Amino acid sequence: MTINFKSLCNEYVQGVNPYIPGKPISELQRELGLTRISKLASNENPLGCSPIAVEAMQKAALDIARYPDGSSYQLRDALAEFWKVRSNQILLGNGSNEVLELIARTFAGSGDEIIFSQYAFAVYEISTQLVGATPIKVPAKGFAHDLEAMASAITDNTKIIYIANPNNPTGTVFDQSVWNEFIAKVPKNVLVVVDEAYIEYAQAKMVSDYPDVMQDLESYPNILITRTFSKAYGLAGLRIGALIAQSEVIDLIQRVREPFNVNAMAQAGALAALQDQAFIKQSIALNNQGIQQIEDFLNEKGINFIESYGNFITARFKNASQLNQELLKEGVIVRPQVGYGMTDYLRISIGSETENQHFIEALTKLA
Repeated sequence: MTINFKSLCNEYVQGVNPYIPGKPISELQRELGLTRISKLASNENPLGCSPIAVEAMQKAALDIARYPDGSSYQLRDALAEFWKVRSNQILLGNGSNEVLELIARTFAGSGDEIIFSQYAFAVYEISTQLVGATPIKVPAKGFAHDLEAMASAITDNTKIIYIANPNNPTGTVFDQSVWNEFIAKVPKNVLVVVDEAYIEYAQAKMVSDYPDVMQDLESYPNILITRTFSKAYGLAGLRIGALIAQSEVIDLIQRVREPFNVNAMAQAGALAALQDQAFIKQSIALNNQGIQQIEDFLNEKGINFIESYGNFITARFKNASQLNQELLKEGVIVRPQVGYGMTDYLRISIGSETENQHFIEALTKLA
């Protein structure tokens, strides 16, 4: 007996293109038997995470038979003090990906519109499709968000606008003046979700020009901000992200959030990592050096790239898909951008100096 499972599935789920993560090191080792592999595909921290966080997680492992703190009180209190907000303005999730999806599940559905930019993080469109809302993809402006056009795209059906600053996979940013002009145009009944997964890198590079969105929370109560511990904090394997918003917004999303969605190890690791800001400074310094290392090489070779404010560089190559396969054979894992409609582009995460050099050597050999 054959069952047509597709006919049983919600129609809007059928149209979702699943998120495809970067190729794991173990898979490439298994496929090609390589010993030297540099994974520069998933924007991970080449320094790993803070030793203080490792120690805290080891301690937490001794009590792993217990359920975690379902409300994450201790971590939320620490984050509230760090971000200068109230603890009831914070919600934690299984990575910021879950938080982004929870926002859509709570506030949007069939008949609603969700706006996001062309070349924006794939999860925005996936979250839109999963709740049966209508995605409104606004054309980018030079690979960056066109906030003026996004404001113009608002209709009576608009519920949510997803914005990334910096944007992944392009690495582009908008500054304070552009943000001020945009947010003043948005109706108060439209939620503006600002994804700041790479904020630590962007703030260090832009200094005074990076928008202080957190400061606008009281003036514009429709702002929601997402952050993550996966990038500069180096806790990608734990999956822990955060939402900062009005307490009324948090209360509504809490009703949709799964209980115990943030595990005990993640809470312990994040709490300890937050205390080690020296590690964050070290991570940013290494990233700045790596960005310069890769940019110098690409400029020397005459390869066009998008200026990045994150921990990655997206560059244009002839036959990018074929080049990606050849780089894999050299033990270098980068990220093709076909899924974003950028068929000629590869995204290169910034690794250690040695890993970056591995990419440079491999590309020199193949060019």
